[in-house]
Amino acid sequence: MDIRGAVLSQYLSAIGMLEKAIELCPEEMWLSASGASPNRYWHIAYHALFYTHFYLAPTEVEFVPWQSSRAGYNFLGAVPGKTDEPPRIDQPYAKAELLEYATLCRREAEARTASLDPDAPSGFYWLAFNKLTLQFYNIRHLAHHTGQLGERLRSEANIGLPWGR
Repeated sequence: MDIRGAVLSQYLSAIGMLEKAIELCPEEMWLSASGASPNRYWHIAYHALFYTHFYLAPTEVEFVPWQSSRAGYNFLGAVPGKTDEPPRIDQPYAKAELLEYATLCRREAEARTASLDPDAPSGFYWLAFNKLTLQFYNIRHLAHHTGQLGERLRSEANIGLPWGR
C-alpha cells in the first residue's frame, strides 16, 4: 500500500477545496463575520492554511513561516496562555495572497509526504502520536474549517462548494 501517496492525495484534495472556498467567496463576505462565528471569512481561511503549513513541518522548531505571515493572525480567539491579550487582527489578507499561501502548502505537502516516516513521533510535544496520525489530524483540521467556509457560502450567498478538485 502506498500510504504516502494516499496521504498526499488527501492533502491536495483538501487544499483544493479550500482554494475553491477562497475563490468563490463574494467580496462582501470576505471581510465579514457571521452570526455563527465572530471570525471573518478570510481569517478562517488563513487559520486553516497556517496550521496546515505548521503541522507539515518536521517539528515546531523547524517550522519556517510563510513570508507574508503576521504575528498572532493564526489564532481565531485568545492566544493560549494569554487570554487577557487578544491578538490584533486588523489587516486582512487578499484572496490572491491566501491562494499564494495555498500553493506553498501544496508544495510543502508534496515534499513532506515524500519523506514521511509514519511511525516517527509527531514532532510536536503536545501531540502525543506518530507522524501518520498527525497527517490525519492536520487534514481533518483543514477540512473542518473548509466546511465552515462552505456552510457560510451556502447559507449566506447560496453558493455550493464543490466536492474535491
